[in-house]
Amino acid sequence: MPFVTVDNTRLFYRLEGSDEKPLLALAHSIGADHGLWDPQVPDLLSHFRILRFDSRGHGVSDAPSGDYSIERLGRDVLGMADALGIGRFAFCGLSLGGMVGQWLGVNAADRLTHLVLANTSPHLDPSFWQARRETAISSGMAAIADVAAARWFSPGSAAAGGAHACSMKRTLVATDPRGYTGCCAAIRDMNLTPLLGRIGVPTLVIAGEQDVATPWEGHGEVLAREIPGARAVRLAAGHISNVERPRSFTSALLDFLLPGAAGDPLEAGSQVRRAMLGDAHVDRSIAQATEFTRGFQELITRFAWGTIWARPGLDRRTRRLLTLAVTAALGRWEEFRLHVRSGLARELEPCDLEEALLHVAVYAGMPAANTAFHIAGEETCEHRLES
Repeated sequence: MPFVTVDNTRLFYRLEGSDEKPLLALAHSIGADHGLWDPQVPDLLSHFRILRFDSRGHGVSDAPSGDYSIERLGRDVLGMADALGIGRFAFCGLSLGGMVGQWLGVNAADRLTHLVLANTSPHLDPSFWQARRETAISSGMAAIADVAAARWFSPGSAAAGGAHACSMKRTLVATDPRGYTGCCAAIRDMNLTPLLGRIGVPTLVIAGEQDVATPWEGHGEVLAREIPGARAVRLAAGHISNVERPRSFTSALLDFLLPGAAGDPLEAGSQVRRAMLGDAHVDRSIAQATEFTRGFQELITRFAWGTIWARPGLDRRTRRLLTLAVTAALGRWEEFRLHVRSGLARELEPCDLEEALLHVAVYAGMPAANTAFHIAGEETCEHRLES
């Protein structure tokens, strides 16, 4: 298992994705572990190398006895980055992770490219966290599980009874009481409010409209107001907003972290078009273009590929399946065949085609689906022969 040792403490980490991509570190809330970010990772890996870790006292990281501090947790992150040879990185932290992010923004801005502070606060009621700490010490983690879980999601949310919520509750109960109470002390003793004006990193504040643990009023609003130039996004969610509204959370992250399209999207469109259709097809299209059709080819590349396909809100597999369904429904069979062929050569499998075309049968009619299945069958057989 991958560990680094910082301050005589073994810290577990997961480093995923291409070494060529920029690094994004994800820090979880108190009583959780690195698995909190499971809903985000598949979409983020297309754009970033991802560093997840179990904070001191959590997961399979060591849980030293005694009180921790936000500074100590922040230095753990820097020590981990140093051990892994990571220079600058983007940092996203939720709840306790966001408190650590604030400390990093104040004290290690030169190491950060971007800072995302989700469902967090610069200062919380010390008496609440002292009481939570004492309960965990005297009665164990099971004694706080129901109370803590009740604050994670908005009332009536489907997430409250979902698989992620069950997993989170098991993780909370299994957390070492020494680690949990050490982090309770860190939150209890924290007051970062006077320091927020020193954060000089591009910052996004994400808040939940129904977050009872760190409400917008008095918490998120303070961060957004006091951190110079901070942006804010408010989601229809409770405290663990990345689980309750995973797509909205990821969309907010990508919108903030990825550079916006600068100028003409023709170049970006050309790259996406080549990635989805292959160099041979694109080179052939360019070679066959005439003075009469060249403008239309640029229009397709700039608008369809550089403006729509390049958007990060949907992954490319999803966009491919949407394209197949629409072209089948409209009877655009040349375009349909092209995307079946190029999809099978890249991100699609025959089972993906089957599911998409069954939808076509229900919503666009049997004749359209019949033709689509016939073409998809031909291309699937051809793909197997070529493989």
